[in-house]
Amino acid sequence: MPGVPLPQIAVPRLAPDLRPGRAPLRLNLDPKGFFPMSLDTSPRTYRFVLADILTSGYRVAGRIAVTTHGAMGFLNDPTHSTLEIHDARMARLHMPTKLVDHFEIVRTMKKQIHAVCLPRREDLGPQAIVRGGYMNVTEYQIRLTTSMFEVDGVMELPGRFDFTGLVSEGTREFLPIFNATLTAILIPSLRVQSAGILVNRRLVDLVALLSQRTKPEINP
Repeated sequence: MPGVPLPQIAVPRLAPDLRPGRAPLRLNLDPKGFFPMSLDTSPRTYRFVLADILTSGYRVAGRIAVTTHGAMGFLNDPTHSTLEIHDARMARLHMPTKLVDHFEIVRTMKKQIHAVCLPRREDLGPQAIVRGGYMNVTEYQIRLTTSMFEVDGVMELPGRFDFTGLVSEGTREFLPIFNATLTAILIPSLRVQSAGILVNRRLVDLVALLSQRTKPEINP
């Protein structure tokens, strides 16, 4: 027996409030006066950027969706605690070049990410966001370590180097390091060179300024 089509219930159009200073009411209705199935009236524009994501056990190469604020804006967004990696190719850290699996999407918690490596500096986001709103910055050659990785590169900071403020103040959970090289501490064959690397400050163990390096002691 053929199905009987259900009647559509018309929704009357509401008269706009025309009093001075009141904006007219706008409803997302189709020309026949029915509500559409989707009520999302504020779509965001996303684009994909290539990224290498490093956790304590895996290296995942794929694409992440970001807005106009770039990867840094998304990773430092406190309203999102997870990250989706599309077209994700997974490798174990101790065999970083051997593909062990490939998924359409892999999901992870941001707090578990040690570092995100991006091939282009512009993928991090607009300069105003990357520099925290400061126009004038000072470049510092640094070496940063987590429990798994070493990162050598350049940090751009407003004024003097303040380690306490860097790791405990503000809302930026991922710190940008430019022209950087990431190396796995126990697996030297895992080496990633990148225009920009975002490091999870909650997982930072050590930070050293290369300008404060002393000459190594020479043993006879």
